[in-house]
Amino acid sequence: MSWSDHAIWWQVHPLSFLGAESTALPTDAPPRHRLPVLVDWLDHLVGLGCNGLALGPVFAAETHGYDTTDHFRVDPRLGTEDDLLELVERAAARGVRILFDGVFNHVGRSFAPFVDVTRHGSASPYADWFVPEGDDFRTFEGHSHLVALNHASPAVADHVVAVLDHWLERGIASWRLDAAYAVPRPFWRTVTERVRSRHPGAWFSGEVIHGDYAAYVTEGGLDSVTQYELWKAIWSSLNDRNPHELAWALKRHNAMVDTFAPQTFVGNHDVTRVASRLNEPRHLAHALTVLFTVGGTPSVYAGDERAWPGVKEERAGGDDAIRPAFPASPSGLGSDGLPVERLHQTLMGIRRRHSWLVRAQTRVHTLDNTVLSYTLTAPDSGSAVAVALNFGLAPATADIPAASWTRAAGDASVEPATGSVSLPPLGWFIATT
Repeated sequence: MSWSDHAIWWQVHPLSFLGAESTALPTDAPPRHRLPVLVDWLDHLVGLGCNGLALGPVFAAETHGYDTTDHFRVDPRLGTEDDLLELVERAAARGVRILFDGVFNHVGRSFAPFVDVTRHGSASPYADWFVPEGDDFRTFEGHSHLVALNHASPAVADHVVAVLDHWLERGIASWRLDAAYAVPRPFWRTVTERVRSRHPGAWFSGEVIHGDYAAYVTEGGLDSVTQYELWKAIWSSLNDRNPHELAWALKRHNAMVDTFAPQTFVGNHDVTRVASRLNEPRHLAHALTVLFTVGGTPSVYAGDERAWPGVKEERAGGDDAIRPAFPASPSGLGSDGLPVERLHQTLMGIRRRHSWLVRAQTRVHTLDNTVLSYTLTAPDSGSAVAVALNFGLAPATADIPAASWTRAAGDASVEPATGSVSLPPLGWFIATT
């Protein structure tokens, strides 16, 4: 197993997490040394059971970080390169790997090569980096301030390779490739192959919202993609009390696991927080149980481990509620949501003791109008994990194979001789062998 097979990520959107200004600092302003604050959060993520820090954009940008202006410079609102490298070094000392968020589908309008093109037109050495469209240039999904890069240009591929190499050489371990679905897959294949020749251990996860997920691995050369199908099925099936939707998604998930370990989540910086998404707060345990038992590489969005609320809105500033500023240290969290944090620790502990789950297939045993049960079995050792979930408000029974099960978490009981699991209303259960 590679290091990525053991990864559990804690995701942070640094600009908002650290309370940075909403727009870029004036060019003559001194940097704000905010990144060192994240050092004080490393023990928190390790205490949860995570061993990876997935950072949102840290490069110079115009506003939210996804409008990059310089891929080689740390955003002054966060600090300096020295601040960032110290964070990488301090994380490594705790066994924590760092993931960077790379935005290579588009750039901000202040991106130096684009500024040069707007000034010099076809005479600019960067003229083929962008695609003219009418009186302007092609943009990303209609966002006029996000100028799309021309991925048919060899110079753009050279630039992306240089950026990836630059930061991998400085100690990071992996990359999230933003809007990977909008970039031609052959571009990713070319870039990742070149980078892997120098950094064979690098891990690349692409943001893929829809489409042929596996093709971004088999054709695009990525290691993983974001599993939005499973994310949607988890909260939607719980809200509708419809285990059949989740069972169908798990079947599709199995097909992905045949090819790669998807990046799984119940929350991230782009969606309504899971605590606000679920109609029944007691279903949070069910959602987390699925996240930490099925195949894939799990991630936890900072704040979700305390069941923080937050609703995303489709308007200017609509991400503010899901991207709040955090206290300067974990001690500032207080006691609110502490039981949910303890639940995360319990479930991550189970995951750590059964690291083979990363590529495990899910086998469904009970599926009716309110109950879902499934098992996952290690390919060689015979070790197994069983899960039973009661979506409904009445007691229920689920079946799992008869075995010498030991309850690992949850509020149900199992009869080992028959595999019958007695679930209370809204009950959930994890057992291991």
